[in-house]
Amino acid sequence: MVAPTTGKFQHMVVEIETTPGSGVYSKICGLTSRGINRQSNMSTSEVPGDCDNEAAPSSVQRDVQSQEVTINGSGVWAAQSHEMMLDYWYSGQPKNIRVQHVNAAVGDTEYESGSAYLTQLNNAVEKGQSITAEVNFEFDGVPTRTAKVA
Repeated sequence: MVAPTTGKFQHMVVEIETTPGSGVYSKICGLTSRGINRQSNMSTSEVPGDCDNEAAPSSVQRDVQSQEVTINGSGVWAAQSHEMMLDYWYSGQPKNIRVQHVNAAVGDTEYESGSAYLTQLNNAVEKGQSITAEVNFEFDGVPTRTAKVA
């Protein structure tokens, strides 16, 4: 019996390209939770089940109409990412972001990257607590997958 190989929090990293086109990325400091959501949007068609018997139930055929990828995260609001995140949101423009799968095997997908909008940037605080943050990103198209090299 072989146990599954799993990853820890630090093995799935979200980064933002700091200067457009530079290839230099920065982690979002303070996030204590992050996730990537991949969704296929489906279209359906009802197809007659029996051409000789119109009373027979139809079957439903499904096709992938489109795909989308979003990233969400939450944690504390860190001074190290304060201006980067506010600049990103207030610009209303996409930036290059990527998710790194640190423990990917050689030849497997290490990065999912592409242009994305920062669609939600929330902060809250309670007396005696640290300021919290919630972020959501939506890729403009499906991200590019890059394989890990040795």
